[in-house]
Amino acid sequence: MSGGESTTDPQTYGYLGPAGTFTQMALHRWGVPDGAAERAFGSVDAALAALREGQIVAAMVPIENSVEGGVSATLDALAHGDPLVVIGEVLVPITFVLAARPGTDMAQVRRIGTHPHAWAQVRNYVAEHLPDAVYVPALSTAAAAASLATDPDAPFDASVSAPVAATSNGLTILAEDIGDMKHAVTRFVLVARPGDLPERTGADKTTVVLFQHHDRPGALLELLEQFSVRGINLTRLESRPTGESMGSYCFSVDFEGHVLDERVGEALVGLKRVCLGVRFLGSYPRADEIETRVAPDISDAAFHEARSWLADIRNHID
Repeated sequence: MSGGESTTDPQTYGYLGPAGTFTQMALHRWGVPDGAAERAFGSVDAALAALREGQIVAAMVPIENSVEGGVSATLDALAHGDPLVVIGEVLVPITFVLAARPGTDMAQVRRIGTHPHAWAQVRNYVAEHLPDAVYVPALSTAAAAASLATDPDAPFDASVSAPVAATSNGLTILAEDIGDMKHAVTRFVLVARPGDLPERTGADKTTVVLFQHHDRPGALLELLEQFSVRGINLTRLESRPTGESMGSYCFSVDFEGHVLDERVGEALVGLKRVCLGVRFLGSYPRADEIETRVAPDISDAAFHEARSWLADIRNHID
């Protein structure tokens, strides 16, 4: 945390805006406290910068999609800068519509604006139904819909967004449920400044970023062994460039368990020993509430027994 007097508004929660994004839907699913305000930001970086500066108490941002994988902007923003922690996650099923200004029909659509992750999920539909349409990137799906509705010079004549973004902006829906994957889901995380961690529930997840000393044969294997030998299941593993030089990467990792679990604590100690740096991004309840299966030999009791056995041996050494 940065020094100085805090300017946090304890009643304001940020999210990737504008209004009508899937991120705002995720914030509502998580549950904003009664009386709290919401503040939309134009980018993930802007939302997390406001959080670091104390302007908001927490920020909801997308981190992973079942079709496209990790959200680079979020992964990179969490890996660098003042430390932040994830305190919760939300899973949102994703449904897209193709929308345009009233009076526009499908035959008039030549350019489509949307977020890159949304475009990746509708490419097959567009290729089949609008093969000549050109993709125009936007900061978010809702931003594309809002721009189309309010800016006569918008660089596209149709948008791909959530249904609520289309209807709230007065657009006409030309096609519904256009996603190529009918069961697509995006995972969002609620991020806060370091403080009290969520309690252990038995259905938890932990996120870390691992930095290597240097690139060499077996370096990644050495990191993965810290999890494997302790029976910890990884739920996401992605490499991201550090920006220092070509070929310099860090690893963003989600895994089952809570920092208070003995096996997780032991793994973090091992990672701290073999890594140049370990950024702990929090332990928090899983959105799907699936409890972690823990074998007897990696239970807390097993670690306590082993530690007690070693202590007994050491106590008998002159």
